[in-house]
Amino acid sequence: MNNDQFLDAATGENSSPLERRRRPGGRGGERTRKSSGGKYLNLVNTQSKSSVLSDDALEAIHEASLTILEEIGMDVILPEARERMKAAGADITPGTDRVRFDRGLIMDMIASAPSSFTMHARNPARNVAIGGNNLVFAQIASAPFVADREGGRRTGNQEDFRKLVKLAQSYDIIHTTGGYPVEPVDLHASVRHLDCLSDMVKLTDKVFHVYSLGRQRNTDGIEIARIGRGVSMEQMEREPSLFTIINTSSPLRLDGPMLQGIIEMSSRNQVVVITPFTLAGAMAPVTIAGALVQQNAEALCGIAFTQMVRRGAPVMYGGFTSNVDMKTGAPAFGTPEYMKAVIAGGQLARRYNIPYRTSNTNAANTLDAQAAYESALSLWALTQGGGNFIMHAAGWTEGGLTASFEKFILDVDMLQMVAEFLTPLDVSEDALGLDAVRDVGPGGHYFGTLHTLQRYETAFYSPILSDWRNFETWTEAGRPTTYDHANRVFKQKLNEYERPPLDPAIEDELDAFVAKRKEEGGVPTDF
Repeated sequence: MNNDQFLDAATGENSSPLERRRRPGGRGGERTRKSSGGKYLNLVNTQSKSSVLSDDALEAIHEASLTILEEIGMDVILPEARERMKAAGADITPGTDRVRFDRGLIMDMIASAPSSFTMHARNPARNVAIGGNNLVFAQIASAPFVADREGGRRTGNQEDFRKLVKLAQSYDIIHTTGGYPVEPVDLHASVRHLDCLSDMVKLTDKVFHVYSLGRQRNTDGIEIARIGRGVSMEQMEREPSLFTIINTSSPLRLDGPMLQGIIEMSSRNQVVVITPFTLAGAMAPVTIAGALVQQNAEALCGIAFTQMVRRGAPVMYGGFTSNVDMKTGAPAFGTPEYMKAVIAGGQLARRYNIPYRTSNTNAANTLDAQAAYESALSLWALTQGGGNFIMHAAGWTEGGLTASFEKFILDVDMLQMVAEFLTPLDVSEDALGLDAVRDVGPGGHYFGTLHTLQRYETAFYSPILSDWRNFETWTEAGRPTTYDHANRVFKQKLNEYERPPLDPAIEDELDAFVAKRKEEGGVPTDF
């Protein structure tokens, strides 16, 4: 075999480079990725964390945040919460919702928040470790619209809700569902949570989320999670199994349903993720530093309240600071400002030794270059910034207004690339390949060596969507785009979906609980 030929790893035949380049299929053709076999579970980010704030700048933001809580305070729109805060030592202004907090009180409460914990799924293999260097990806949540190429952009519905949940189950890189990936408005709000959370138990075996929209939805969600795991309430309290996102009503407000959610979840040792929504120039100062000060003040207030409810309750520090388009007022994501805020948020969370929640975001209206580069910048920032729990990791478009089936697949591919990048480089004696270098020597090639043949199927990441065929072969195939590939792949995955096993007795108990709660009317609504 001369240097103008090489051994085709797939067929064992000799072929010229030109012949192989023009051969359809192969590594350059459209591929169906083999099952990961769990390789994307339990991700750990051992990369050194980036910083955008010096030690002095970090302390300046910290001190300014405590000054806000001491001098300006927060409006706390729930009497029960204000009473709990007063009992803990906060200063309540009579006849108003305003509460001010001594910085010593805040820091005392923050000190009792755990630095790490585990969220328990009904399938123990799907448990997720939160904190430290752990990295957990959650599906898009709470989009009012859903889209795919054939159906276009449409209002959320139960059929699409279920399809998106099935896709979340189908990929190991999606470690938890978020909230509802799309809001199924064809289900009445009084019972929607019962159907949706029941589906979460049946269609997935992963950790899921409950919305804090009133006490009864929280308690129903906790009971559904308990039934799904087949454990007692005592075990549920020892092993957190459910999380809720608590958004402050920026600027400087915590509303009633959010506060009630903290009370219900923290009192039962379930996971609370405190996340201010601080858009610079809109709900926060126009400077990123000012927006971070407000984010930090609101986050510290919410985290401290979880500890007033129950010392040691699991909680995360959430950051969601970005900027707006100053021409239109529309939120912007995946921007340089967002990247700086994500990395600074990680520095703040590590200062308090609390797990950090952030998000994979973009503001694109379709699956295009903008969708990819804004998400890539978001993923770079959250990875380098030390994010532990990544909301909206797959499927987010239009600034979170639309859950896209095709974007879900693109994001899964990107998340798997992130996971592969974070895999430590193998520098074992075998990986160094000295024997292969000896065998080939100067001027040879490695296609036919045993070292290569033993590894060619798994040596490199095989993308889901990248099309590596040459131009002629790609043209003959109809010039398919990334959008085409993603559309094909999500349909294929749905066709291959298999519902995870569930004990029939547990399913019967779950169905009975849902039916009983529906007979009782679910939760009150004003429509």
